[in-house]
Parts: sequence; structure tokens; C-alpha cells
Amino acid sequence: MSEILHYSLFTVNYSLYKGDPMSQSNLKVSIVEHTPNPENIVALAAKMCYSKCSVDELREKISKNDQREFIKKLIGMGHLTPIEHVSITYAVEGVSRALLAQITRHRIATFCVKSQRYVGEHSSASKETFNYIIPPSIKKLGDKYVRVFDEQMKTIQGFYDFWHDKLGESEKTVETQNEDARFVLPNAAETKFVFTMNARELFHFFSLRLCMRAQWEIRALAGQMYKLALKTAPVLFSYAGAPCKFGNCKEGTLKCKKGTTR
Repeated sequence: MSEILHYSLFTVNYSLYKGDPMSQSNLKVSIVEHTPNPENIVALAAKMCYSKCSVDELREKISKNDQREFIKKLIGMGHLTPIEHVSITYAVEGVSRALLAQITRHRIATFCVKSQRYVGEHSSASKETFNYIIPPSIKKLGDKYVRVFDEQMKTIQGFYDFWHDKLGESEKTVETQNEDARFVLPNAAETKFVFTMNARELFHFFSLRLCMRAQWEIRALAGQMYKLALKTAPVLFSYAGAPCKFGNCKEGTLKCKKGTTR
């Protein structure tokens, strides 16, 4: 038992870890699917509010210019209901469980997340066991401290394997072993998920998470999401972003230099 409990910051014992080397994970974001012709749908929905025409007549009348002008008008009026008809489904890999705790606070969204109960992290199961995220602040300290972080993750892998094996002596299912052994896993542990947001919620998400005061990992995620959204609906999402983009920083005394100069 002493080999489980005895370790220090610079001298770690991971003799319990018998698997292959773990790997650091990098952020990867992609769009799985999105509403087809998103800006056309926004314009159609908006025109429906103010027109006597039939749906077919509106479809025939809406031009690219109409789309641009209507979206501009809607944003200016704060009439954002029509943009809720547009949704984007993203796939995200190479992020930490710490990020997952943040993004799921955005409740007008649907999330499907890699389960730590049904997908175990035992070192004997896969060469891709227990991937993790290293914060940039630790990387800036240099290779010595990155190695310390790596060693600490290996130690935690040993803890996980120990409890997984120990629980396996009495529990009947692998799921039960996974769900209880996972309690020793850190916030740094990598996760993957697919989620869907409508455009209005994305506007809200980008306003908060592209701000320089947002935590670094979710800001990086928001940045990649925003670039992909712009390709999908360039006119619509040109109006999205951190408030300072539009000269309207709301952070008060906490505003960054960028917010101060606009």
C-alpha cells in the first residue's frame, strides 16, 4: 500500500502503471452537420412575421441581398427568434473534463459525451489510455515541469488501475469497476463529445467564451467553433463575437486592455 500513497511533487512512484506511455491530447473541432441554407431560413422566418405572402411566394422573393439586409435588421432590432431556426452540431476531441464542466453550463444545447463508466481507462485495455491535457502555463515553465506533470499523470493511471483491479475482485460488471475507479481521474483527463446549439445560443456562447477573460481552454474551443460557424453562415455569424468586437465591453473594472481601448 505504501507505493500507492507515497509520492511527492518531484519524485513520483508509478510502479503500479504497467501500460503503454500515455499521450497529451490536442484540441480538434469539426462540424458534423448544420442546418442547410441557414441564412435563407433566417430571412424566410423573419419575413414570415411581417408578410401576407405564402411560404412559396416568400421563397421565390428572397435573394442573397434580402438575406444580408434582413439579418442586419434583425440583429439591430434585437429580434433574434428567427436565428433559432439555425443549428450547428459540433464534434470536439482533445479537451479536458474541466472544460466539459464549463461548456455544459450552456444549457440550451444537447450534449453526448464519452462515458467514463462504459469506456474504461485501464492501461491494459488500449494504447490510447488516459490521454490528458497539459495547461499552457505549465508548458511555459519548461520541459522539466512538463515531465513532472507527465509523471503525475502516470501515477494517477496506477491509482486507477489499482482500484479497477481491486474492485474487479468483488464486482460483477466492468461498468461498476469503471464508474468507481474513475473517481481518482483528474480534471486534466481528456474527453470527447458531440453537441448541438442553435445560432442564438451560439451568439450567447461566443459573447462569453471569446472574451479575453474566459478560461484559456474554452476560449480556444470557442475560437475554432467560431471560425467554422463563419464558413457555414458568414453573414449571420459576422455579428457574433465578444462584446469588445462591437465596442461594448461589459466587464466593467475587470475589462482587459482590449476592452479599454474600444
